[in-house]
Amino acid sequence: MSQTIPPVLSVHPTRALVDEAFKVVVTNLPPATPVTLHALHYSEDKDYWEAFGHYISDHRGMVSAAQHVSLGGTYTGIEPMGLLWSMCPEPGSRTGLRLRKRIVTSPMLIHISVYSGHITVGFRNQTPLASVLTERWYMAPGVQRVEINDKRVRGTLFIPPGPGPFPGLLDMWGGGGGLLEYRSALLASHGYVSLALEYFSPGELQTADLQIQYFESAFNIVKDHPQVISDKVGIIGLSLGAIIAFYIASESKVAKPHCCVCISGHHIFAFGETIGSVQREQQKELKARVDENNYRIWRDVRLPVPSDPSEKIDVRKITCPLLLVTGNDDQNTPSVEAAEDIAQMMSSSGRQHLLSTLTYPDTGHLIEPPYSPHFRATNFIKPTTKEKVIVLWGGRTKPHSDAQEDSWRKILAFLEQHLYSRTPPKARL
Repeated sequence: MSQTIPPVLSVHPTRALVDEAFKVVVTNLPPATPVTLHALHYSEDKDYWEAFGHYISDHRGMVSAAQHVSLGGTYTGIEPMGLLWSMCPEPGSRTGLRLRKRIVTSPMLIHISVYSGHITVGFRNQTPLASVLTERWYMAPGVQRVEINDKRVRGTLFIPPGPGPFPGLLDMWGGGGGLLEYRSALLASHGYVSLALEYFSPGELQTADLQIQYFESAFNIVKDHPQVISDKVGIIGLSLGAIIAFYIASESKVAKPHCCVCISGHHIFAFGETIGSVQREQQKELKARVDENNYRIWRDVRLPVPSDPSEKIDVRKITCPLLLVTGNDDQNTPSVEAAEDIAQMMSSSGRQHLLSTLTYPDTGHLIEPPYSPHFRATNFIKPTTKEKVIVLWGGRTKPHSDAQEDSWRKILAFLEQHLYSRTPPKARL
């Protein structure tokens, strides 16, 4: 490409929360010129992730990701945020990777670049026409991160900026174990005191079975915090975290959530079972299947949904608003079948008005905050045996990504409706 005025690449805003959209525009190109927009991220696990789209500049010599069609690449069509949600490991990377932010006090750094021509490989070996470094944050300015040193509970509390008090949330992830803070940091950036709970470390379930009291203690740490409105505390959980949320909302005499968001979970949990036994049952190979790539499919382990009420959490007892988020292609848990049974059970007790369900086509198990990459299958270390396998989560990239964007917006609206009596503060970078 020969011209005297170099192309200008702009990304606005260059510093933003991860659930904020940005605008990517290239100007000063010759008209009808092929170029490639490219995003590159070097992860905390020391892997390169990338996304790219092929464009043709318009008659003004401009390319806008929000207005122009990507003709090829990791995404196609008019996709303003395709450079983020279609990210995948660079060719030649290790198999089964998953991109998750571990250190929320620092941003995800994304290099946005424009290259001459339509290229598909070897981006780091070529010189871009222009490049911009962007920061994507889970933790807004002023959010406090407080490690919980209570002997009863392990986790990290995130407190929004400002005088408070604020609504509170207990935030629980799934069966992989460990401490994941990024969703709680983002929820605090939207005005909620959120406790990211670690409820077992990888391998711990070989020696310890957690009981419901652990989660009640965690809930009360949030409820009793001086910055929290004590009667405005909810629970958000994904996968195993959603199972625990169902159980607390149905059975606990100590923790009384004001609302619950349950993502990709189920209620097939017999009264008296321990968390460890749920994990062991979930990962039994007797009813598990594998696909053509030998990826583990665990959704059938708990199917069919039992008709015996003693084999399920009695969700008929739930008295708070409940939002279910499910994907029709969830290959890890029977979340859609469970949602249908939960609706029938709550209807039988006259509490169907408390239930809202979001079900998304071609969407898998790992429904994350918006613009997160889609992970159809990733490495997984079974906490009960430490065996390393590749688990099929399901979903197709474009519809799954659309579901993440839509569900996050509706989750925030649900939390605002039930936990805020006023408009929550909106942190911006």
